[in-house]
Amino acid sequence: MMSTQTPYETDAIATSSGALSITFLGHGSLLFTFLGKEIYIDPFSRVADYTQMPAADVILLTHEHADHLDLAAIAAIRTPATQIVLTETCAAQIPEGIVMHNGDILTIGDLYIEAVPAYNIQHKRDNGQPFHPQGRGNGYILTFGDQRVYIAGDTENIPEMRRLQDIAIAFLPMNLPYTMTPAMAADAAKTFKPRVLYPYHYGNTNVTELVELLSAEKDIEVRIRKLA
Repeated sequence: MMSTQTPYETDAIATSSGALSITFLGHGSLLFTFLGKEIYIDPFSRVADYTQMPAADVILLTHEHADHLDLAAIAAIRTPATQIVLTETCAAQIPEGIVMHNGDILTIGDLYIEAVPAYNIQHKRDNGQPFHPQGRGNGYILTFGDQRVYIAGDTENIPEMRRLQDIAIAFLPMNLPYTMTPAMAADAAKTFKPRVLYPYHYGNTNVTELVELLSAEKDIEVRIRKLA
């Protein structure tokens, strides 16, 4: 069980199949608790003591960078029954995981998982290569009852976001220079209009700028949590 003295914020979301609990661990790390299952996104040792966290039923990894694929954090919550969903590049370090490519669909128990693209167009390294090349990373859409939750992974406001539909909750990254500016995140949100938007993995980016940019979008509620 998670200690009641931990500093993590938690939101409860009603779904048609029961309550979804979202625990905001920090950086790109999240914990979803649903129907008695513990579902982790990109566990990262810098933001949490995973030896004190609940055992994982499912772990989803968006890409292979060390702040998203942390073997020590994974080992602390993993059991023989844990299912690990990952990208092909992540599988080089965790070969027994379930590889999903962009466009793949997977069901694990009551959890319906869609892998969607996550990549950079504008933000690049000094050698001209994108920080996150197209086709290597995943975002994930998880369906909890009647609520579709989009975890974007490390990405910019890519054209594929225009095809997203019926997103109840979205997590969009603003960790500069690697992902989105507030203007990019606002543009992304306007394209698929999540009912609730959490900026996450935002480093030192000014999240209030995103709130201001979306102030006229009355159908999008921006929620700020501790996810730097």
